[in-house]
Amino acid sequence: MNKYFNIKILSILFSAVVLTSCMSRQKYERPKEAINENLFRTDLLPKDSISMATVSWKEIFTDPVLQKHIEKALANNLDVRVALQNINAADSYLKQSKAAYLPTLSAGPNYTFQTQSLNTQSGQLLNQRNYGNQFDITANVGWEADIWGKLKAQQKAQLASYLGTVSAHQAIKSDLVAAVASAYYQLLTFDDQKKIINETIALRNKNLETTKALKEAGTLTEVAVQQSQALVFNAESLLINIDVQIALLENTMSLLMAEPSHAIERSTISAQKMPVSLALGYPANLLENRPDVKAAEYNLMNAFEMTNVAKAQFYPSLRLTGSAGIASADIDQLFSASSLFANVVAGLAQPILNKRQIKTQYEISLANKEIAYLNFRRSVLTAGKEVSDALKIYESQDGFINLKKKERDAYQNSVGYSQELVNYGMANYLEVINATVNQLTAELNISNAEYSKLDAGVELYRALGGGWR
Repeated sequence: MNKYFNIKILSILFSAVVLTSCMSRQKYERPKEAINENLFRTDLLPKDSISMATVSWKEIFTDPVLQKHIEKALANNLDVRVALQNINAADSYLKQSKAAYLPTLSAGPNYTFQTQSLNTQSGQLLNQRNYGNQFDITANVGWEADIWGKLKAQQKAQLASYLGTVSAHQAIKSDLVAAVASAYYQLLTFDDQKKIINETIALRNKNLETTKALKEAGTLTEVAVQQSQALVFNAESLLINIDVQIALLENTMSLLMAEPSHAIERSTISAQKMPVSLALGYPANLLENRPDVKAAEYNLMNAFEMTNVAKAQFYPSLRLTGSAGIASADIDQLFSASSLFANVVAGLAQPILNKRQIKTQYEISLANKEIAYLNFRRSVLTAGKEVSDALKIYESQDGFINLKKKERDAYQNSVGYSQELVNYGMANYLEVINATVNQLTAELNISNAEYSKLDAGVELYRALGGGWR
């Protein structure tokens, strides 16, 4: 009997091996059209395999005060801490998928008490109740052979999911470093603009006194005095607005560091320098350096493997189940050799009719795979656009700043010349006012342009995938 049983088991396993050779799990391959070498839309810089994204953020942002803020944000930021918990959860699922190859085993004692109804046919024949007791300690084992690679595909899917959470954590860190640096540079810019406005207020107050003196001398009218006073009020209102913007930005940086709102320590805008050489690397580097692009590909890999899982559901599954233990109607005889029992069942189960559930799941998995592919393509194109945008802004700011400085110098000269002409009664004071307003606007435009260059450098670093190392 045992020999016959062993032969049956071997024949079932042999059949499973033969069937497996007819169908193997498909392996994931990255889509060939994932990366276009013209993704960055630039021929101005040499294409190099080295990318600035591989450089630590500490080498990009060298201001010690800024470094301290970034370190604090990376340690305390709530989004980063949530991402770490997502990694922990995904790691548990990955461990569970690896354990799927192992058999299930359960064991425990049981007690059964049974008596039949007197109103049943057997009860009426006996015309008396019978009572039965059974004590047993039973162990149950089950194991499924992965003949179609379903369990392997599930493990691969969970691995991709886990790696996706790791990349998502890296993406949050990259965005966080860029956000803190950008906000810090904006604060320094506001400090610089506040200095410009304070200097402007002092200058306009001086011009107001000059205008009052010229009115007393009969050179100017009260209209010029009121216009000069309005310029002072205008500059003072700008100062209030700058103070509000500084407070709001300090609150934002405090939130990034997961702290109550407070004043932010900082240095000066003149002390900030971005790397002179910008190494973009090949566009394909985005797949290695940019975490959100990696996360999108891991999602695609997960969806791909889940199609393998869904496809394997169409084929028969081989399961081995068994139970063994001791059972007795008398607890005193429970641990005797005569109480031992065991049974083993091996079988192939082929789905035939299941209300279209398997086919539906397979069709859904194909749709999910296509969605994941489209999201991956979008992430690559978005990354390329962000690199192109940041590079264009960064490269254009030097020329823009030089022109704005020339514009400011021209307005400064215009203010001096027009004031001198007014003193001799040869020009309208409105010309002085226009030149003064334009001079302040030019000064603020230069400050904004210098910030835009720094911010574009930060964005280029993030867009290439830097900041998480």
